[in-house]
Amino acid sequence: MSTLKRATVYFDAEVHKALRLRAAASDQSMSDMVNDAVRMSLAEDATDLAAFDARKRERSVSFDSFVQGMKRRGVL
Repeated sequence: MSTLKRATVYFDAEVHKALRLRAAASDQSMSDMVNDAVRMSLAEDATDLAAFDARKRERSVSFDSFVQGMKRRGVL
């Protein structure tokens, strides 16, 4: 198990109540639920960063030139 660190987090009252009720219903601690949610968010960020990295060598096309090309090809 990793070392735990303490942090103070302030929730909106209704969000706190929902979290507390959900934690009780799922037999999890609020800390475990918040940790899981933060991990999921960070994993999404990592996925997005990998996608950006994979596409960084693509040629950049301005919106104007893209739309003009669509018009030339008869799409618009």
